[in-house]
Amino acid sequence: AVNTGNALPVWANAVVMIEHTQQVVDENGRSAIEIRAALAPWHHVRPMGEDMVATELVLPANHKLRPVDLGALAGSGHAVVSVYRKPKVAIIPTGSELLSVETAVTQPLQPGQIIEYNSMVMAAQVENWGGIPVRWPIVPDEFEAIKTAVSEAAQDHDLILLNAGSSAGSEDYTAHVVQALGTLLVHGVAVRPGHPVILGMIGQGQGAGGRGQGKFTPIVGVPGYPVSAALTGEIFVEPLLAKWRGQAPFQPLTMAATLTRKLNSHTGDDDFVRVAVGKVGEKVMATPISRGAGVISSLVRADGIVRIPRFSEGEDAGSQVAVHLYRTPREIEKSILVIGSHDLTLDVLAQFLALTSDRRLVSANVGSLGGLVALRRGESHLAGSHLLDPDTGAYNISYINRYLPDEKIVLLTLVGREQGWIVPAGNPAGLRGWEDAARSDIRIVNRQRGAGTRVLLDYELGKLGINSDQVNGYEREEYTHLAVAAAVASGTAAAGLGIRAAARALDLGFVPLAHEQYELVMPKAHYESELLRPLVALLADEGFKTAVSAMPGYDVSVMGQVRTL
Repeated sequence: AVNTGNALPVWANAVVMIEHTQQVVDENGRSAIEIRAALAPWHHVRPMGEDMVATELVLPANHKLRPVDLGALAGSGHAVVSVYRKPKVAIIPTGSELLSVETAVTQPLQPGQIIEYNSMVMAAQVENWGGIPVRWPIVPDEFEAIKTAVSEAAQDHDLILLNAGSSAGSEDYTAHVVQALGTLLVHGVAVRPGHPVILGMIGQGQGAGGRGQGKFTPIVGVPGYPVSAALTGEIFVEPLLAKWRGQAPFQPLTMAATLTRKLNSHTGDDDFVRVAVGKVGEKVMATPISRGAGVISSLVRADGIVRIPRFSEGEDAGSQVAVHLYRTPREIEKSILVIGSHDLTLDVLAQFLALTSDRRLVSANVGSLGGLVALRRGESHLAGSHLLDPDTGAYNISYINRYLPDEKIVLLTLVGREQGWIVPAGNPAGLRGWEDAARSDIRIVNRQRGAGTRVLLDYELGKLGINSDQVNGYEREEYTHLAVAAAVASGTAAAGLGIRAAARALDLGFVPLAHEQYELVMPKAHYESELLRPLVALLADEGFKTAVSAMPGYDVSVMGQVRTL
């Protein structure tokens, strides 16, 4: 017998598996072995050199080692191989207003203080890209302090990322530090967000931490705005680290999509626009989300980036664009796209949907009316809506008949909710009713045109004969209830119409004024689709109802009620 892995006897040229044999006794009473399967010469035999032979290339240069490659190296007798050294990257956050997250959780933030987290984001990026990140303590906005930190980092790091201070303010020292310690190569790039990027070299050829003999240490002045910082890493840092590890820069998957609204662009800059993406029917739709350079949550919600080239006039709604994906095509196909009115329960719904199914709820806040328009254009699966008809006092029906007259529609009630004045804790101005909007000592913050909350405010003010020009702050608009609450919390507004849950979230006061139903509006075809089945089922889930009930101002007794048109 020959066991697996044994050498084959010189007299043999094949191996038969023992389960394909049996012992028999012939007619003369002699014992014999009967083979029950045919086999060719060298069957079940691994000849010498089958895997690899001397002088054969095992792995090419600039090849990223995978688990199976380690086996091939060991099998060919290589116990040690030469690899690229992981570059060591110093990440230096600067700013006298910054507070580490470790400190922030132990003491309250003071006005003007900001939690520093850009270095955490950049460190994770560097690690993903094959580098060794080293986060430095926060350096105050002082020229000598920043210069000392950079000089020390240059001694034993391959790359320096100096965060913030890259603009032209009185305390923006990055460019001056680079000039003092080396060579300033670039200050400002044709990219938004991320325009004030700085590129330079530290050292005067004396080998200050460079890769090799007498090399400079590259330095990137990373803008302080969070989105700018993250995109600077993707655009400038990743390609450099890729070159150092002997590989081509990362190329994300791209997907063709249809824009749901017009994108204007800065004439002289490549504009990197964050988008939410979902497949509606046979069309992939891309909905632009917040373009603020400081809105890190927009990158969290983004499914991809659309690049608008410089010297173009932007892209029109309905045009085809290439989306550089942050998610997989399967995740996009399993996404439920809701465009319309904002409500905090959508976040709870998204959480439960992710826990109980492979679906994702992707939302874009454009107001109730914008949501109905998106449905009419086939740009979303459903819309959140609470549009009050001033003539009938009913919600949503007349608007659906106007904007979706030829569509079979299902209205699925998500919650009943309270609307009222969001005010500072204790209601110091003593607001009581709708008429307080016209008080000369009160400045409100409003919702955008087309929002159901804006429609409700206009309706109630109209009943009282109050014109918009009598309302201080009427022209200031925000797109979510939480943004309204944040304006009140910051002291830039004395009140704003919104939901109780938003007031509670920021420890503010609330003056109840109205009760309304917030409905999910969708074509009947989507309501009956396999894609939306888990979402519809959740509205009957007791765990989901309990989670929503835990937030103030919501009535779940109406959840799941269905109306059809």
